[in-house]
Amino acid sequence: MAHRFLLYPMVFISGASVLAVEILGTRVLGPFYGVSLFLWSALITVTLIALSIGYMLGGRWADRGTRFSRLCYLMIGAGIWLLLIPWLKHPLLDLGETFGLRFAVLIAAFVLFAPPLTLLGMISPYAIRLRAERLEEVGRTAGDLYALSTIGSVIAALLTGFVLIPSIGVNHLMMLIGAFLLLTALIGLLISRQSKRSALLAIGLLLVIPLGTWSVFDDKADPDKGLMAISHSPYAEIRVVDKAGKRYLIIDGGVHTIIDPQSGKTHFPYVAVVDLARELFEQPGEMLLIGLGGGTVARNYARDGWQVDAVEIDPVVTGMAHQFFGLRKDECQVHEEDGRQFLLTTTRRFDVIVMDAFGSSSIPFHLVTREAFDLIRSRLKEGGVLVMNMESYGWHGPLVQVLAATLGVHFRQVWALPAYQPQDTLGNVILFAANRELNLDRQWQEMLPPPGYLQTLEYRRDFAWNNRFAPDTTGYRILTDDLNPVQIISEQINYEARKGLHRFFERKELTW
Repeated sequence: MAHRFLLYPMVFISGASVLAVEILGTRVLGPFYGVSLFLWSALITVTLIALSIGYMLGGRWADRGTRFSRLCYLMIGAGIWLLLIPWLKHPLLDLGETFGLRFAVLIAAFVLFAPPLTLLGMISPYAIRLRAERLEEVGRTAGDLYALSTIGSVIAALLTGFVLIPSIGVNHLMMLIGAFLLLTALIGLLISRQSKRSALLAIGLLLVIPLGTWSVFDDKADPDKGLMAISHSPYAEIRVVDKAGKRYLIIDGGVHTIIDPQSGKTHFPYVAVVDLARELFEQPGEMLLIGLGGGTVARNYARDGWQVDAVEIDPVVTGMAHQFFGLRKDECQVHEEDGRQFLLTTTRRFDVIVMDAFGSSSIPFHLVTREAFDLIRSRLKEGGVLVMNMESYGWHGPLVQVLAATLGVHFRQVWALPAYQPQDTLGNVILFAANRELNLDRQWQEMLPPPGYLQTLEYRRDFAWNNRFAPDTTGYRILTDDLNPVQIISEQINYEARKGLHRFFERKELTW
C-alpha cells in the first residue's frame, strides 16, 4: 500500500520537529526569563518527559488497532499546537512570573511544549506497529524507524541553530514547522483515502492558520512603536528599542546599553564608573573590552585618546553598535570571537581590560573562573587594571563576594564600586582588580554642589569611588573551570531584573 512508504518521511519529520522545537524553546522563553542553565534544564526535562509519555501512549494506542489516519491525526494535533504557541506564550508567561524563576520556567516550558512533543513522541511506536508485517521483523523495523527519527533530529538541530533561526526568525519558524506537519498529514490522508473529511479539515487549517498568523507575528522593526531593529543571530535575539527619549540595546530580554539617541550620551551609570580606570593612568594607553554591547565604553576610551580593541562574539551586536549607538569603525578594532579564546591566542598586553560581557542571566561561566582570571592577569601590562561590570542584588551580594574571592587568587587589591543605587537594591557593581595600589585624588563635593550636579556622570564617579569597599570574601568558594555555580548564584539577580524590565517596558511586542 502506498501509504506504508509514507511512514518513513513521517517518522523523519517528527524526529526533526522534536529537536527543532526544543531549540526554539530557548528563543521563545529566553527573552522573558533569560537563556540560563535553568531554561536549558527545564526544556530538556520537559522534552524527555513528553517523549517518554508519547512512546508509552503511542505503543498502547497501536496495540488497540492501527489505522494510518490516526498517525496523521497525531501530526495534525502537534502542528495545530505549534501554530498556537505565538498566541499562547504572552498570557502564560505573565501568569507564571509570580512563581519564581525556576518554577516559572519549568511550568512555562511544560505548558507550551509538552503537548506537541508528546504527540510527536507517539508517532514512532505507532509507525512501528503499522510497518511491521511479521513478528520476526519487529526488531529491525523499530531500529530502522528510530534511527531515521534520530537522523531527522540531528539534521534539524544543525539547521535550526546554524541557518533557520538567524534567517527566518523564531515565530515564523515555529509556524513553518506546524504548517509542515499539517502538510505531511494532509498528504497522508489523501494517499490513504481513509478520511476525506479529515483531509479537507487539514487543508483548511493549513491555509487559514499559517497565513492568518504569519503577518501578525512578523519579526520586523516598527519604528512608529519604538522597535527600531530586531534580529535573531546564532547567539541571541537582539532588539533596539526607543522609549521615553532613550535608546536601549536589549539582548535576550536584558538591557545592555542605554543612550540618548540625539546626543549619543550614555544613561547607564556603570559606564561612568568604568571610565574611572582611565584616571589611574597618567596618559592614554591600550584598552581591551570584552563584550562590546552598544559600544559606549569603547567610544569613551577612544575619544580620550586610548587605543581600543573589543572582543564581541556576535557580529549582529557589532552591527547594531555601529548603526544605532554611534560607534565609529575607527574608534575600536572589533574581534568577532569568544573572549577567552581571544585571550588564549593573542600575545598582546593591555593597560586596562574591561569585562562587560555579563547580563543578569547570561554570565559566561568560562570568563569568571580562577583559570580565566589567571589568563587575564597574564595579558595585563605591569600596573595594569582589570575592570568587571556586573549586576548584583545589593552592594554586598553573593555574586560580588564570590567573584572578588576568585579575583583575589591572582590580584592583590580588589575593590567593589557601586553604581548609583541604594545598598539593598538591584544595580550594577563594578570590580577593580590589580597588583598595584588603586588610588585616586577624588573626594565628595564638600560645598553646595552646582545646579544639576546630582544628575551628572561626574557625581556618579564620585559616588562610586567614595563608596568603594574591599568585599568580604571569607568563606566564599573560588570559582574554577571544574566547579562553577555562577548561574545559580545569580538566580535572584536575573529574577528581579526581569520583573523590573517587564514593568518598565509594559508593551510586550517591544522587548519579547
